[in-house]
Amino acid sequence: MTISFTVNGQPQEVEDSRGADRLIEYLHEDLGLTGSKFCCGIGVCRACTVSMTKGPNATAEPIISCSTALSSLHHTSITTIEGVSDGSALHPVQTAFLEGFAFQCGYCTPGFVMASVIFLDWLKDAQIPKDQLDEAIEDAIGAHICRCTGYVKYYEALKATALEVLE
Repeated sequence: MTISFTVNGQPQEVEDSRGADRLIEYLHEDLGLTGSKFCCGIGVCRACTVSMTKGPNATAEPIISCSTALSSLHHTSITTIEGVSDGSALHPVQTAFLEGFAFQCGYCTPGFVMASVIFLDWLKDAQIPKDQLDEAIEDAIGAHICRCTGYVKYYEALKATALEVLE
């Protein structure tokens, strides 16, 4: 028996004997996708966040790849930081983070980008009032840990991008 899923649009199949393997290890070791960072290893820091969709019309959700077993991915679609940009064109979140100097060392940035991309996709349909945007941003990226910047520039860059979505 096999576990079937996609990563950045590419079909993947692994033997069910590897079901307990962690997604981060599969991404790094099997696929050479090292953009999602392994940090705490227990799902607290969220540097390893990737996007998971459970069906063709399902909403993407953030998952912690350091503590997600391959067995839980059957019939899902995973997007990593490597799958966010469109060729050489950066995603608007990536551009906002760069232009806003949102990071220093960059280790946590892939997790922040993934959570922000998922948030912006959700925001397109959410129809939330602008006065509730700060709270929604806090819900989306507030649990992510950054030891360098104090978070302010991540919030500012995401808020500016979110305001464009709401207009």
